[in-house]
Amino acid sequence: MAEEQFERCLAQVLRHEGGFADHPDDPGGATNMGITRQTLAAWRGVSPATALPVGAVRNLSRAEAAQIYRAQYWAPVGADTLPLGLDLALFDFAVHSGPSRAVKTLQAELGVARDGTVGPVTLRAVGQRVAREGADELIDALCGRRLQFLSELSTFSVFGKGWTARVAAIRQTALDWSPAAPISTKNRSTSMTFLSGYKTYIVAAIMLLTGLAQALGLEVPTLQGSSAGHLMMEAIAVLLLRRGLKANAAST
Repeated sequence: MAEEQFERCLAQVLRHEGGFADHPDDPGGATNMGITRQTLAAWRGVSPATALPVGAVRNLSRAEAAQIYRAQYWAPVGADTLPLGLDLALFDFAVHSGPSRAVKTLQAELGVARDGTVGPVTLRAVGQRVAREGADELIDALCGRRLQFLSELSTFSVFGKGWTARVAAIRQTALDWSPAAPISTKNRSTSMTFLSGYKTYIVAAIMLLTGLAQALGLEVPTLQGSSAGHLMMEAIAVLLLRRGLKANAAST
C-alpha cells in the first residue's frame, strides 16, 4: 500500500514538474522531472555540481528519478506515516521548496517545535488535528501557507502564475483523496437539541409567512389547501400552545 501511494503521489508531482528545462531565471538551473542538476550531482556523488554535464540531467530516467524522490523528498517528510491527501500536499511542497521548509511549515501550522523533522510530536499533533477537524482542514491550511511563502519570493512575478496553479491543483487532488471529515458528536447533539426546541416556532413562522403572502395576493403553494386566514390563525394557535406547554413544564 505504501509503495502504491508513493507512486500515486509521484505521478501527480511529475505532472507539474514536466520534462527537461533550463530556464535562465530559474535558480535551480537545469532540471528534469523536477530533479535539479545539483540534486542529481549529489545523488551520483559528483562534486562540484557543475562537473555533471547538463546532458546527464536531460537523459535522467524515470526509474532513477523515482529513487531520488523517495529517498530525498518522500522519506524525509515521513509521507508514509501521514493521512491520505496530506501526504501528497506535503510531498509536493517538499519537492518544490525543500523537505525542511515543507515540514517546518506544517509544524508552524500545528503549533509544535519547528525542527524540520517529522517525529512523534509532529505525528501526534497531526493525528489530533485530523481527529478534531479532519484532514481537509489541515490540507487547506498547509497549502495556504505554502502559497503565501511562494508569493513572497522575488521570482514570483516570473513563475507565480504556474506556482499558483500547481498549488491549487495539488490542493484539490489532496482533498479528493483525503478521508471524510469527522462528525462532532457534541456539535451534532447541540444542533439537534436546538432544532428540537425551536422546530415549533419554525413551522409556525412558515405558516405565518405563507398566510401573509396569500393575503397579499402572492402565488405560493398552499398547505393542505388552507386559506390565508386559516394558516395565520393556526400559526398563532401553535405559538400560544407552545408557550403554554413551556410554561407548564417550567412550573412542574
